[in-house]
Amino acid sequence: MVVIRLARGGAKARPFFNIVVADKRTRRDGRFIERIGFYNPIATASEESIRIAQDRLTYWRSVGAQASPTVERLIKQSAAKAV
Repeated sequence: MVVIRLARGGAKARPFFNIVVADKRTRRDGRFIERIGFYNPIATASEESIRIAQDRLTYWRSVGAQASPTVERLIKQSAAKAV
């Protein structure tokens, strides 16, 4: 199964997450199919905290990819911010 999930990056105590499309059997930070966005939980007010390519998200969902609960929350948060 293909999932849309977070892959951690950044330094110790400075997390940064890529939103990736990956096979469910791969490791969290392992190989992925496509990077569709990012999430920076410690972004300041002047920095962008979430970016998701909506066209790619729509495509991957249309072919059966399922988002993790955290990514679902971030998608809703991003949509609320856009309005």
